[in-house]
Amino acid sequence: MTTQEEYQALCREIWHHNRLYYVEHNPEISDQKFDQLLKSLESMEEEHPEWITPSSPTQRVCESLTKGFTSVKHRIPMLSLANSYSKEELGDFVNRMHKLSGKEDLPFSCELKMDGIAVTVKYENGVLTQGITRGDGKQGDDITVNMKTIASLPLQLYGDNVPDYFEVRGEVYMPVQAFIDLNQQREEAGEQLFANPRNAAAGTLKLLDPKEASKRQLAIACYAIAEESSGKVLSQHESHSFLKKIGLPILQFTAKCKSLDEIWKFADRVEKARPSLPFHIDGIVVKVDSLAEQQRMGSTGKNPRWAIAYKFAAQQAITKIQDITVQVGRTGVLTPVAELEPVFLDGSTISRATLHNEDEIRRKDIRVGDVCTIEKGGDVIPKVVEVDTDKRSSDSKVWNMPNQCPSCGAVVERVSGEVAIRCPNSDECRDQRLKRLIYFASKQAMDIENLGEKVVEQLFENGFVNQPSDFYRLTSEQLYQLEGFKEKSVENLLNSIDHSRSISLPRFIMALGIKYVGTGTADLLARKAGDIETLQKMTAEELIGIEGVGEKVASSVVEYFQDIKSREELESFLEEVTPQKIEVQQFSGHIFEGKIFVLTGTLENYTRDSAAGLIKERGGKVTGSVSKKTDYLLAGESAGSKLDKAEKLGVRVLNEAEFVEML
Repeated sequence: MTTQEEYQALCREIWHHNRLYYVEHNPEISDQKFDQLLKSLESMEEEHPEWITPSSPTQRVCESLTKGFTSVKHRIPMLSLANSYSKEELGDFVNRMHKLSGKEDLPFSCELKMDGIAVTVKYENGVLTQGITRGDGKQGDDITVNMKTIASLPLQLYGDNVPDYFEVRGEVYMPVQAFIDLNQQREEAGEQLFANPRNAAAGTLKLLDPKEASKRQLAIACYAIAEESSGKVLSQHESHSFLKKIGLPILQFTAKCKSLDEIWKFADRVEKARPSLPFHIDGIVVKVDSLAEQQRMGSTGKNPRWAIAYKFAAQQAITKIQDITVQVGRTGVLTPVAELEPVFLDGSTISRATLHNEDEIRRKDIRVGDVCTIEKGGDVIPKVVEVDTDKRSSDSKVWNMPNQCPSCGAVVERVSGEVAIRCPNSDECRDQRLKRLIYFASKQAMDIENLGEKVVEQLFENGFVNQPSDFYRLTSEQLYQLEGFKEKSVENLLNSIDHSRSISLPRFIMALGIKYVGTGTADLLARKAGDIETLQKMTAEELIGIEGVGEKVASSVVEYFQDIKSREELESFLEEVTPQKIEVQQFSGHIFEGKIFVLTGTLENYTRDSAAGLIKERGGKVTGSVSKKTDYLLAGESAGSKLDKAEKLGVRVLNEAEFVEML
């Protein structure tokens, strides 16, 4: 008869071997022996279910969620890093740290910059209690159920020095081989492929079924202590060994550096090793090593002062342009695409690259048959960097954009003042109609999960969906006719569609696909109108009166709502979907009233014009340069010299989350 002590001893033995395999990479027993131990534990738990705790090795996969993930406020904000791209910029950072600390011999901790999804994981009395995404830095999604499926992440910490409360920061990623295997499976199933391992990891963490998430072989690397109750760890560099001691998987390649030259040598060593790593990285991270110094230096805007990311240049490959084809987008814009001789680049095989527009082709003198250099823009979208004219054939010809739409044959239009060439046949052009449906379901618009491009295309080709409102009339009988669709996938898609029936007004406006209306503009329109009925009736003059909305946007919005077919589709749409109304605020005595703002960097959810519009609506003023009179600097990603000047002058710096709160 098994005792509870024997059961607990077996749990400890399994966690010991789990740690050796995933953290130490030095297993003592075979996979078969490990599986036998796990089966023995399962047998014990069948007899004594009262013994099971959340940290049992059998509790990796929980039941599916019936609703989405809940939002959780971070105890300590998860800030993003400022970026640098040269030795000179790294040198500026090092010099800045010397000045801030008042020390010339300040040590730095260097580590890999993982290309994954930032998370924070909490342990109480050594047991994993919560995993949260970064979100907006102040709050994120509770993804504990999916975090538990990551085999390398212990449900219970190891050793005698485990703090009572412990919060660790890490990066969830998908190993390159797991990514290749997953995309191969999706291709065979006729599903949309993931663009890169980071997208695949992000998609997996959003799955509502942890059993499905567990199949995707996610991994995690822990790199920093957010909070720990013992206070024994004093530096970033020693935190790596501490994390490893208590059973957490850590980053490969770390170094303690005392100078810019040592940092640069580390960066060079990592970049050379980059192609052989089993996961994607896009640079290194340099941090002031002392945790006390980090605390003292604090943060500015959305970035810590004491850390910076040095990003490697995009990886490149040489290939040949076999053809140039043309895609037609949802608004009728024709986009040339290079059809490439397949080449392996940065973890995936590339066979196509965007050429943007005819002007870009002219500028780079790109022709069919050219040998070219390609890279992944932002490590995601392949693009042609340049062509080798020395290897060009003597009978090579200049490429010209077609005069007729390749989808419907309509004569294309060259709009004055735009580089874009458009197909004017929006109602009958197959590609435009299909792309509008794809856009409608996409993340930018209705964000309907399980409704990817290939699924939309099948629905369209089968005649089940011709306009967006048709998605809400789909039946299970129709979905069963799609390739690869079975009971679970049918149920998941119908649930996702049903979940999207209640949608925020800005997202609803985005889903309409009005030309020139992006995320920030949709937000401005929603806040000014309050509901879709009011927006439909607004004149061009009223729209132009909204700070951040220009004549081109106003004209496009009015044209959309005056179009008979657009109005008919909108009415049909509103029979199925309920956009949430927004209370239109009349601002008087707002905190921004009379305050002077300067904007710098790139914001996630607003253009600078739309952010400036929101400030002006509330009585604030926006200027172009920082001075002693400036009240606030709104700083986005890659903030430049304005941020440095604001810090010197003591101007309050706002990150985007703080700005939204103050709105």
